[in-house]
Amino acid sequence: MTHIAIIGAGTAGLATAIVLARQGIQITIFESVSKLAPVGAGLLLQPAGLAVFAHLGVLESALTLGAVVTGLEGQLPNGHLLVNSHYREAGQGQYGLGIHRATLCHLLIQKLDEYQTSIHWRMNHQIDRIEDGGSETRVYGTTAGQAFDAAFAAVIVANGARSTLRPPAWVRLDRPYPWGAAWMIVPECLSLDRQILHQFYDRSQIMMGVLPTGAIPNKPDQRLSSVFWSLPTTELHGFMPDQAARGAWLEQVDRRWPTVAAWLDQVIDVEHPSAQWLSAQYRDVVMSQYGQHRVGVIGDAAHAMSPQLGQGANMALLDAWALGQSVAYGRSGEQIDWSMVWQHYHRLRGSSTLFYQSMSRLLTPLYQSDHWWAGVLRDVAFTWMYRVPYLRREMAVTISGLKTGMLSQMQYAQIATR
Repeated sequence: MTHIAIIGAGTAGLATAIVLARQGIQITIFESVSKLAPVGAGLLLQPAGLAVFAHLGVLESALTLGAVVTGLEGQLPNGHLLVNSHYREAGQGQYGLGIHRATLCHLLIQKLDEYQTSIHWRMNHQIDRIEDGGSETRVYGTTAGQAFDAAFAAVIVANGARSTLRPPAWVRLDRPYPWGAAWMIVPECLSLDRQILHQFYDRSQIMMGVLPTGAIPNKPDQRLSSVFWSLPTTELHGFMPDQAARGAWLEQVDRRWPTVAAWLDQVIDVEHPSAQWLSAQYRDVVMSQYGQHRVGVIGDAAHAMSPQLGQGANMALLDAWALGQSVAYGRSGEQIDWSMVWQHYHRLRGSSTLFYQSMSRLLTPLYQSDHWWAGVLRDVAFTWMYRVPYLRREMAVTISGLKTGMLSQMQYAQIATR
């Protein structure tokens, strides 16, 4: 029986385990931590990601805990809506879903429980290297201070943006972004539209976001919001260390967006403001290929990027969907032709990944940079762009995660079909 190893139990790894276990493949999941406890702010699942959720059979459960998001609005200090993009323009009935990372992980693990006989967990296992031996692939690592190695039919690397397991020859670019974000999760903001991802911009140096985040499984009645504040990575450590910093920051926000400042003043801890904030740092990873022979790389390990277009989790889910489709395509009985698998996988994911990485790299400096002209260019260009129906629709399709190129896109139904 075919046995595949997946390194990393994040979004890409868990979703891939589901699609492959569904095909009767034995899966071993290696994870470096001893217990899964996802840390992270809320994220926005775009229609593309929700199509994969439908494919996996977890969409209905996700809707009970997530927060339906109908669009994105980006406001300038003068109240002008610079960004006003709604999913309905990309297609009838489309929407996004704000969801807590812990909830996302819970839903995928809950689905994996349906395939218990096919799933083998290896927690607290650190993988140090992979060797593709032609007829098998071996992983080498340590657990509880002891070295181990094991052989598999194939190995899928899905251990995140800072992965050291990417084959070096495949990596074209791997560098950190100079900007990141401080974030916190707080009770839902009732003074803003609870079906909108709200963003706030002032030039390219100030950017804040408020995302409806739904609830976590053990507190389904407590609705949450995620707050993001953009910062250079050099300023992330120790953000808002005391009451004085809290007051100064709120004053900044109040001068520009008083409604938001009034809400934040109520939900940010007065005595220990720094305790609520965590930092997020990002990388830009570009690879020439994502799989060869019996080794593949997916998720952020394969194509980490700025979160400007909100596509990280969606691309990870699409990777899992595409890998499931490709394994089925290259499989005959118990035999898998891995050259066919990767040819098919690159056809499904290559152009889409290139499009979103290119767009992210193009747009990020307009929102997060020290260039004085970037914010001015953005404000002028976007004000004009949203007046053109065709461009407004194309922006909505881009945000939905369904684009495969400037003039092409995938269809929701194509992905959602089980």
